[in-house]
Amino acid sequence: MAMDKGADTKDSKPLRHGYTTGSCAAATAKAAVIALIEQQLQTESTIRLPIGQDVTFSMVRCEFTAERAEAETIKDGGDDPDATHGARIIAEVQWRDGEGIELDGGIGVGRVTKPGLPVPVGEAAINPVPRKMIRESVESVLDEYDIHRGVRVVISVPDGEEIAKKTLNGRLGIVGGISILGTRGIVVPFSTAAYKASVAQAIRVAVKCGCKHIVLSTGGRTEKYGIDMYPDLPEEAFVEMGDFIGFALTQCKKQGIEKVTLVGMMGKFSKVAQGVMMVHSKSAPVDFGFLARVAEEAGATQAQAATILDANTAAMVGDLMLEWGHSAFFERLCAYCCEGGLKEVQGGMEIETVIISMKGSLLGQASKSEE
Repeated sequence: MAMDKGADTKDSKPLRHGYTTGSCAAATAKAAVIALIEQQLQTESTIRLPIGQDVTFSMVRCEFTAERAEAETIKDGGDDPDATHGARIIAEVQWRDGEGIELDGGIGVGRVTKPGLPVPVGEAAINPVPRKMIRESVESVLDEYDIHRGVRVVISVPDGEEIAKKTLNGRLGIVGGISILGTRGIVVPFSTAAYKASVAQAIRVAVKCGCKHIVLSTGGRTEKYGIDMYPDLPEEAFVEMGDFIGFALTQCKKQGIEKVTLVGMMGKFSKVAQGVMMVHSKSAPVDFGFLARVAEEAGATQAQAATILDANTAAMVGDLMLEWGHSAFFERLCAYCCEGGLKEVQGGMEIETVIISMKGSLLGQASKSEE
């Protein structure tokens, strides 16, 4: 656990930020190397984050002998807990021949098997900023004690392999555990940085694997439909973009992808059709006036359009259109999604949109390209 020096008062009840796995790894590495040098138990460890803030982490375990030491902390995700919230982060340090710091991943830290990530194939999935943080934390201790010996640092996460099943690591070609991540050191509550970074990485990996056509889905069910729709595409071509439609499309354009297939449901894609490219439920409400206009374009009567204006959800609108036999509604909505996506990326690719029902059946499909 970490104690933020200079936290807000309790009365203001702000959203509490947490700390990255990279920060936890750097703190445990520093505590372990101090325990190794001093041969004394370490209960806490203070490090400087990349944003310039000093933070003290509590060590829940510390063990040492004359040749090696271990320190352990618990990852605290603050009020934005992710898959790694509550994970045990352990650093083991031991003396080695020569000078310099050797860094590796142990149990529960993944290993990179595909190109396109910021870490070379074959190495532990410890990203560049955490690597720098760990090295600097250990070097600062060696300098302070004027010690000129080599140190080997191994970061492990006992439950990492299980935790990794809840992340995109398998798709990214990171096997055997989680990644040690973080660029700022802190996890900002409800921040989207980690998810966006994983989407960008997934697209980079797909490109490195030779993909020119990527299927972007909003979640698990929609991704499964995309896989069934394009069984010949490699698994790297399927990327869960979540709510970040504009961001994912822009990344595809930057990486030179020629065709993108968007697969989603009525709720999120009724927003995309209007040009809304961040479709979290809190980011933009469903515009029932817009859906009523599209329904009229597809042949709905004025009375039916009026009923749509009183609907509770976009999915309910879809059900009504099916009931009334206006299947053209879904094609028009898909076409608007394609147009919105092409406008977002300023053309230069083909965008296909597929809307499916909650039960996983096809409602509508359209494709547009713009040079």
